[in-house]
Amino acid sequence: MKGEPQETFLGVSPVAPPHARGSTHITSTASRRPTIGGGGLLDDCTRHATIGFRRDDDVILLIGETAGWLGASAYLAEICGREEGAPPPVDLERERAHGGFVRAAIAAGRLDSVHDLSDGGLAVALAEMAMAGNMGASIDTLPDGPSHAVLFGEDQGRYLLALPEDQAERLMADAQSAGIFVTKLGRTGGDALILPDGQAISVTALKQAHESWLPDYMAAEPA
Repeated sequence: MKGEPQETFLGVSPVAPPHARGSTHITSTASRRPTIGGGGLLDDCTRHATIGFRRDDDVILLIGETAGWLGASAYLAEICGREEGAPPPVDLERERAHGGFVRAAIAAGRLDSVHDLSDGGLAVALAEMAMAGNMGASIDTLPDGPSHAVLFGEDQGRYLLALPEDQAERLMADAQSAGIFVTKLGRTGGDALILPDGQAISVTALKQAHESWLPDYMAAEPA
């Protein structure tokens, strides 16, 4: 994106996102979570990123630290049936650093497959990248912590990247030099999303579950 917002929003210093996607956690008395969209201009339209996996054997990197924050999360609401807890804390300086790092890599032509982590955390972001690229992935390593919290926690300021091995090694070195936490998770390829414990779900099954719910809902008989 070109430039940064020139005004603050709700008294918060602006943090320019690397791409116009994602959501934000804002709690209200109505317990609703608004979606805020953003737009921008590309200096070079040939240098941009999308969320889908693009190539076999790309290295998957996670930018940002994972504490497994489940308060006010989609996991807590949808799986546990509980709407409680504080949303994850936001460090605006860290958000700016992470977003700027990812944006610079895209602008330099080093990165073309990126997804922010938002509702549903790491597991949902991986599934969305697999579905968008119609390609699976094997995850060898996860951040430390209980698996449900690591996979579905909604810690802020995190991004998933997928890029060729030589570019990944350079980007990891640059991230470490910039004081940005980065974890190598696994590689793209195949027709299923495979977690470290061997659990696997096919991309076809993911897409079926993702794309069929609305037609099924609309076709259902009124209660």
